[in-house]
Order: sequence, then structure tokens, then C-alpha cells
Amino acid sequence: MNATLPGALLLCRADTTAVRPPALLLRERMLLTPAGPDWSALVPEGRPWQEGYEPVDRVVAGWAAALAVGVPWPALALWWDADRAGCVLATGFRRPVGYTWLADGTPVGVDEAMHTLATRLGLDPVLDVRDLEPLTRPDPEADAAARLRGLAAVLARHGLTLPPGLAPGEPAALLWAAAETRAAQELPRHGRLDAVRAELDAVEDGPLGPWMRGPRARAAATAQLAAGVPLLAWALARRSAGWATAAALLIAQGALGLTYDRLRTRARG
Repeated sequence: MNATLPGALLLCRADTTAVRPPALLLRERMLLTPAGPDWSALVPEGRPWQEGYEPVDRVVAGWAAALAVGVPWPALALWWDADRAGCVLATGFRRPVGYTWLADGTPVGVDEAMHTLATRLGLDPVLDVRDLEPLTRPDPEADAAARLRGLAAVLARHGLTLPPGLAPGEPAALLWAAAETRAAQELPRHGRLDAVRAELDAVEDGPLGPWMRGPRARAAATAQLAAGVPLLAWALARRSAGWATAAALLIAQGALGLTYDRLRTRARG
């Protein structure tokens, strides 16, 4: 393992279409590439640790946690630097779990963490855990990079296929170059407005999408307006504050729904 240059990989158990929207919200320059059936890999440029803002392990732990919030798939970060290497798994709103090795491969994590990692990834509790347990024991023949490759080998049974060149232990620049040769999608650094747009795209592409934009959303908004206007007139005639409030909400929701549909349709072409 390179003794001076740190690096990291983010492995998501989902295809690139699902991973792209939350990855854009990180507002970091990354490359996104398929990594086997239902797996994707994110290769970060690594600016935060290259410029000395934070150590690589802390940075990628935060990224993994952010990626996994509100999605049904886990995000696993593999990281390494001059002194250590490790992994961090984030799943939903649960507290992330991780394991660490010294550069020479000496385990310094808690054994139970590896079992928790296997459970949350849905690995086989017998066969896979049996092969993960040696990663938590001393082995003079295995350095930290070999430990990470051993973890990746177990995940390969569940569809993970790291593209050539994306090897744990390589510096970030080499990982980036290898991903570029695989025609990976580049995720540029986005401003706050672009991040919000990416989040809206993700929601619209989900099960709630038809109720936010499109014919069904327009029909619902029109119905709210059609019900709210006469209800407001009736409530004002009878001086009913409660019904007037309900009517005003219907009218506001209908108007916002039609406006949102029009603006988002234009924004998405």
C-alpha cells in the first residue's frame, strides 16, 4: 500500500441510476461507475483530505452516512492512508459501523463490528461470516490493503465486481484515472440550487412522482382549485372562519401544484 497517498472508494448496493441523485447532493467531484449487478462504485477526487481539511476516514464516513439516508440500499466506504485502512458501512438512519486495521494489517477494530456489518449487508451468516472472521485476527502475511481486498472478495459472492484498476490501497489519483478509462460518469461539484434540483429529480422518479408532476398531479391540483373556490365563497357568505381556512388551503395547494408542474416540466425539458 502506498505509504504517503490516501484514497477511498464508496460502494453502493444499487445501480448507478439510483445512486446518482443522492451522490449529487454530496456536492463533491466524483466518478460513478457500475461495479457488478446492483452495485455501483463512487471514486472521489479526494479534495477534502488532499487539502488537509479532514482525514480521509472521517470524510468518507460522513459521505457514506449521507448517501444512505432515505434510501433502501447500504453504502460501504473503503478508505486508507499512510497509517491505517478501514471500512465504514451506513444503512438508513442507523449509526454507521466500521472496522480499522493498521498499515501492516494489525486489526484494531471490535470483532462484533464485522458481524454487524455482515448482518446489515445481508451476507450469509455462516459461510460469509466464516471468511470475514480471519480479517479480525492477526496475520503477518496480510497488510491493510490485503484486508480490504479480502472484504471485497466476500462481497464478490453477492455481485460486487470492481472494475480493473479500482483496487483498494491505490492512491486517489490512480483510482480516478482507472475509472476514467471505464467511461465513468463524472459528478461535478454542485451549488445548493443544483443539489435541490437533484433531490427533486430523485423524488419525482420515485413512487410519489406521478402526484408531483404530470397528468395525475395536474388533475389533482385542478380538482383542489375546483373544490376550493366555491367552498371559499360559501364560507365567506356564512362567515365561517374554519371552512374559509380549509378552502384557502385547497386553493393554495392547487395553485402551487399547477405552478410546480409547469416550472419542473420546463426545467426538465
